[in-house]
Amino acid sequence: MLYNGRGIASSTGTPRSRIEDMADDIALVIRALQLPQVDLLGFSIGGFQVQEVALRHPQLVRKLLLLGTGLRGGDPKMELKVLGVAPNPVPTAEDFLYLFFGRSEAAKQAGLAFWQRRHQRLEQDPPSSMEVAQAQAEAHAAYLQPLPGLEPYAFLSAITQPTLILNGVQDVMIPTINSWHLSQNIPNAQLLIYPDAGHGAQFQYPERFLKHATQFLDE
Repeated sequence: MLYNGRGIASSTGTPRSRIEDMADDIALVIRALQLPQVDLLGFSIGGFQVQEVALRHPQLVRKLLLLGTGLRGGDPKMELKVLGVAPNPVPTAEDFLYLFFGRSEAAKQAGLAFWQRRHQRLEQDPPSSMEVAQAQAEAHAAYLQPLPGLEPYAFLSAITQPTLILNGVQDVMIPTINSWHLSQNIPNAQLLIYPDAGHGAQFQYPERFLKHATQFLDE
C-alpha cells in the first residue's frame, strides 16, 4: 500500500511540518485499517517517518526498510546543487538523473528506463505544492537537530525490529554515511550499498532490490 501524508499529492489537509506528527499520522492510518502489524518501507524523508513510527508505536511494526535516508541529528552535507534542483515540483528527466542515479553511462540509462516506467502509471499523483516543500524542509531541518543529553544516535537502540538499510555509494541528497550510522546503531540492522548509484539506488537496480527486499521480508 502507498501512503500520501496530509496535504501531499492526492491527500487533502495541511502538510505536517514535524516528522513526529507525520509518524503519528501513519500510525493512525494503520489502526484505521485495523492492521495489527505491518512492514514499513520509507524512502528519503519517508525513512525518517517510519523510524519514528517504530520508536513511537513499536507494537505496530514488524520490519523496517530504510532507503536513501538519514537519522535524527545526522550528517546534512548535501551537494549545493541539490538546493537548486530538488524543490522543483515538476522535475525534468535531467533533474531526476542528477538527484537519484549514479554518474556512469550505464547508470544514466538505468535512470532513463526508470523515468519511462514512472510514466506508465495511469493515475499520476498531482505535483507537490510549495506548501508541502516548505513544510518538509522545516521538518527536515528540525530533525537534523540531535536530541539533548544523549550520545549521538543512541536513541536508535530502541528500534529492535529487523531493519534493511539501502543506499547508493554516492547519495547527493542525504549523504551515504548516514546509512552507515543507521546500521551501526540499530541493533538488528543490515546495510546494502549499491555501486555506481545515488539517492534512488532501488530505482537504478529494481530487480536486485526486489530480490533483496523479498528475501529480507521472508526471513
